[in-house]
Amino acid sequence: MAKQKMTQHSAERARVRMHAERSVPERAEEFLAQGKVGHVGFTVDGQPYVIPFSYHYDAGHPRRLLLHGSTASRALLQLADGAPVCVTVTMLDGLVYSRTALYHSMNYRSVVCFGRARVVATRAEKRALFEAMILRYFAGRTAGRDYDAIPDEHLDSTTLLEVHIEEMSAKLREGGPKGPRDANQDAPGTCGVVELRDE
Repeated sequence: MAKQKMTQHSAERARVRMHAERSVPERAEEFLAQGKVGHVGFTVDGQPYVIPFSYHYDAGHPRRLLLHGSTASRALLQLADGAPVCVTVTMLDGLVYSRTALYHSMNYRSVVCFGRARVVATRAEKRALFEAMILRYFAGRTAGRDYDAIPDEHLDSTTLLEVHIEEMSAKLREGGPKGPRDANQDAPGTCGVVELRDE
């Protein structure tokens, strides 16, 4: 299957409003591939929830993101019925401090995805996707060599959802502080970046 390049859609829900100059839709796939935790937003009976999940993403399938958990998971039960979902992945790269309070900030990479999910039901498909997820988080680990092959009872006790990404946006902040006095080395106070990125 040929790789499809994701682009930011024009839909209002995916439009970057604040600091639109930080919008980088062409890097959305890259950020999803780099991320480790996705915060999943959904609503049950009018009450919003946001829950962190590990997730699987393969740039070879750029419109697909995978979530898993217990068959009793309220989030997954809700999403399995096709309810709308928002998944946000953020990586914090640095803490930016300025000589002016207003210009303290953070360096980050983030993606916001909107879509709907379906249940991955077959054991063979679930097994292959779980092995791929383990490999993404733990490079080189192979079923049957580094850990036991996944038994059917473990597959049956775990829900796997495929989120079809309908729209997404990506945003990036990088560089130093941008306060009105930060470029002046003789100005009072201090400024700089506490680097946090480890890759």
